[in-house]
Amino acid sequence: MANSPMDQLNALVSNMFATGLLDEQFHQLKTLQDPSTPEFVSEVIALFCDDGIQITDELAKLLEQPTVDFDMVDSFVHQLKGSSASVGALKVKNTCIQFREFCKQKSRDGCIKTLDSARTEFYDVRSKFQTMLQLERQVQGFSPK
Repeated sequence: MANSPMDQLNALVSNMFATGLLDEQFHQLKTLQDPSTPEFVSEVIALFCDDGIQITDELAKLLEQPTVDFDMVDSFVHQLKGSSASVGALKVKNTCIQFREFCKQKSRDGCIKTLDSARTEFYDVRSKFQTMLQLERQVQGFSPK
């Protein structure tokens, strides 16, 4: 017999913590949701997912330029680090910390390699967040998109 959506949701979130995708900030975010703002967490996560795609795409464009504007790259990395920290996306945040070091060193190769890692971590957590939100809708009695 298949696990209930609630069991699947709990297992997914537990796995996200166990694998280091999420940190305690995710629990802090969840505490901000109450009956007057039932969609708060899903809206914050959706913004993180949308912003992350735009930021990683912009970073790729900046790093392809003949002369890299490392200050601009660092600014976008800082933005991604902040948004990932706000949702508890630990691996993305930690990768951004490394990325910023390469920006300070003005290392294009280091930035490109770290962008690849940041994208991998971002798309991994994004995929799991999307599954989590789908399961939450099922638990709340809404049909998934």
